[in-house]
Amino acid sequence: MTENAKPAGAPARKSIADMRPATRLVHGGTMRSQFGEMSEALFLTQGFAYESMEQAEGRFTGESPGFQYSRFGNPTVAMFEQRMALLEGAQAARATATGMAAVTASMMGQLSAGDHVVAAKALFGSCRFIVEDLLPRYGVASTLVDGTDLDQWRAAARPNTRTFLLESPTNPQLEIIDVAAVADIAHAAGATLVVDNVFATPLLQQPLQLGADCVVYSATKHVDGQGRVLGGCILASNEFIDKHIHNFLRQTGPSMSPFNAWVMLKSLETLPLRVNQQMRSAERVADFLAERTGAIARVLYPWRTDHPQHALARKQMTGGGTVVVFDVRGGKEAAFRFGNALEVVKLSNNLGDAKSIVTHPATTTHQRIPRAAREEMGIGEGMLRLSIGLEDIDDLLEDLKAACDAV
Repeated sequence: MTENAKPAGAPARKSIADMRPATRLVHGGTMRSQFGEMSEALFLTQGFAYESMEQAEGRFTGESPGFQYSRFGNPTVAMFEQRMALLEGAQAARATATGMAAVTASMMGQLSAGDHVVAAKALFGSCRFIVEDLLPRYGVASTLVDGTDLDQWRAAARPNTRTFLLESPTNPQLEIIDVAAVADIAHAAGATLVVDNVFATPLLQQPLQLGADCVVYSATKHVDGQGRVLGGCILASNEFIDKHIHNFLRQTGPSMSPFNAWVMLKSLETLPLRVNQQMRSAERVADFLAERTGAIARVLYPWRTDHPQHALARKQMTGGGTVVVFDVRGGKEAAFRFGNALEVVKLSNNLGDAKSIVTHPATTTHQRIPRAAREEMGIGEGMLRLSIGLEDIDDLLEDLKAACDAV
């Protein structure tokens, strides 16, 4: 398979890497077979045939280019990885079966017994499990800090600290953490910084340009964006991937299926259209809910001036995102009445979907975190996370008005 070839003597073409994001997402990473297909080819194969024993030997030593086994690499998955790297501005990318596989590999690939991790308290429930429960089983200590307090990051660093971990915006509180400042603190301590960028997407925030060493995604969210398949992605420099990620994934096997990679490739073509429309609707929804003071106690959206880190959000992001978080007056009972009154908005625990989704974090995504810890993170019983989809904005607002009236 080769990329588009240009006729001999033709003028040099502009590199896809030098083009704008929407163009990269349509054309980036494409490799065509001898048939010249327009849509990316789907290679549902476990293994690959070699022309000679010598070529097989060369593939395994790395001296001969090409694929060996789809757990190690696959043409369709490779196209997805290259397209994601072009979008993120990363040297390299590795696709994984899920977003949590990406987070786990990004951490465990760097760590050994005796090491130490510093992480923000405001993490997705499964990410806190990795930091607080999984890593200590293998002799890796951890410290949780208030991600918005830079002094806590500095104070938590130890001589054996190997990496920092954060989300920004956080799930579900939408806290904004100063990625550049935390990266400087990590590097001064001789550590790396891993950023989960799923809420912002690569379109609205690029942590590598802010100083992060590694970025992870649940591609299940906005990248697929239509509720179909699972996937994850790790992006970093060639050195980081080669040193910490490549062999870990190769030997442990959390690989993305070629079919899922193909679905993701087609989804990436429409990512800017979807995210931009969802973001426009999210801004209107946030303002609409903020006016319903009888039912809604507080609204959090990074692009509203009343967001606690609004200025920082404007500094390191190019948009407020597709998620609105709010507290319903009356706690859990009132939040449940609100959710049960919705008809257009669906009840689920995903986000970034074409369908609008409401989630009650305290009883779903973060229910395994003790209540005291949830309250410390700012996750109350009345908090709802609303992921805005692609429905008509007037239908969404009418649905939300009915839910407010039910409260």
